[in-house]
Amino acid sequence: MRLRDLEWLVAVADQQHVTEAAAGLGVPQPTLSRALARVEDELGARLLERVPTGVRVNPDGELVVEAARDLTARYRALLSELAGRHDPDGGLVRLAFLDSMATSVVPRLLRDFHREAPAVRLSLRQEPGHVILEDLEAGLSELAVTSARPSGPWGWLPLQEERIVLVVGPAHALRDRQRVTLAEVARQDLITTPVGFGYRAMVDDLFRSAGVTPRVAFESGDLATIAGLVSAGLGVALLPEQLAGQSGTTGIAVRARSARRVVGLMWRADRPLTPPAQRFRDFVAARVDTAVTG
Repeated sequence: MRLRDLEWLVAVADQQHVTEAAAGLGVPQPTLSRALARVEDELGARLLERVPTGVRVNPDGELVVEAARDLTARYRALLSELAGRHDPDGGLVRLAFLDSMATSVVPRLLRDFHREAPAVRLSLRQEPGHVILEDLEAGLSELAVTSARPSGPWGWLPLQEERIVLVVGPAHALRDRQRVTLAEVARQDLITTPVGFGYRAMVDDLFRSAGVTPRVAFESGDLATIAGLVSAGLGVALLPEQLAGQSGTTGIAVRARSARRVVGLMWRADRPLTPPAQRFRDFVAARVDTAVTG
């Protein structure tokens, strides 16, 4: 059933006259009559009764007209909400980000963007990298601050490069070292993320490139939790440098050129961003350009 036919039925019910309703709608009277007949035929019920002054809605018609008012009102509300979501000055941006970005890059970006576009709302999803990728593919998120840049139809805007350091507890034997090798780290109880996480793949690649195998003691999907376990003396961890120093931990440089990760803004490049998301992406890009040229 066409929504337009329901809108026309409501107009006829309000006017109680087909010809006058057709004039108000700006459609030929035969076209309106065919639409009314189509609704009655599909529903299997007569809705309007002809009277000397025009038409009258019968009991079945009253039921259908009431439902038609509700459906058409909901449709107009849906259009209005969608327009609001896509308004670059007051719509919605759906942003996912790594747990490790929750206290650094993301808060700064959101603060500065809010100053420029205070009416734009942001729906935030804080999750591990492999879940972020799934959400982007499913359309649950439009943009993501992540370190994963898989091949395929993805847009990518580098934001910052982070050094990966060995984080040890306050009483650890290595706490006074300036640098360590990955071979030395492999002899320690390692705390890291579970297999399947993008961060775990990066850590495993580091050890693989050094020709050693780590001794994994504990696994957690949250880097801040890992830092807490290190502080408690349960092992060591390879973490972004900004997570070192919490609760008495120490960050030690690792002798490996690849002990770094690039964090960036990612989005699907095979579909257009909504205007609010495009505005956020352009805002972030301008900040990156300013940082580079400044």
